[in-house]
Amino acid sequence: MSLVRPWRLERAITDVDVEELVSLGVRCVLFDRDNTVVPRDTGEAPADVMEWISRVRAAGIALCMVSNNFHTQQVEASAAELGCVVVHHAMKPAPFAVRRALSLVGVEAREAVLIGDQVFTDVMAGNLAGVRTILVEPQSTSDLWYTHIFRVFERAIGARR
Repeated sequence: MSLVRPWRLERAITDVDVEELVSLGVRCVLFDRDNTVVPRDTGEAPADVMEWISRVRAAGIALCMVSNNFHTQQVEASAAELGCVVVHHAMKPAPFAVRRALSLVGVEAREAVLIGDQVFTDVMAGNLAGVRTILVEPQSTSDLWYTHIFRVFERAIGARR
């Protein structure tokens, strides 16, 4: 398995089939914050993301946000809005925060998926932790300057469609 190859590609987090996750034995969805569930240019989760989160929760799947964002108050506010636990200052691609999130929720790596919009943080961290990874398109073109550089490399290695 390549560290930079996701288990699956989807257009958006809302395109991830909740019933399929249940059938695969997924008990926890780990997810990134910025441009995965919260567009960087708005700071708030869209209604369709909130509805998807509700469907995940109704299916009995736990939720945990794993974010590199170091603005603790913003990240915790988003987690509260989404009704989930959070690990911030994650330092992805290091797998330690993913492992901590699994421990917080009480699931094994094989029982989780990690959904994110970046190959060199989200996908690598999930793969290093032994979690299935789903790469989604970023919700917004607004990003940190260095993330724009990473996106060039994502395209160069063919990580996106």
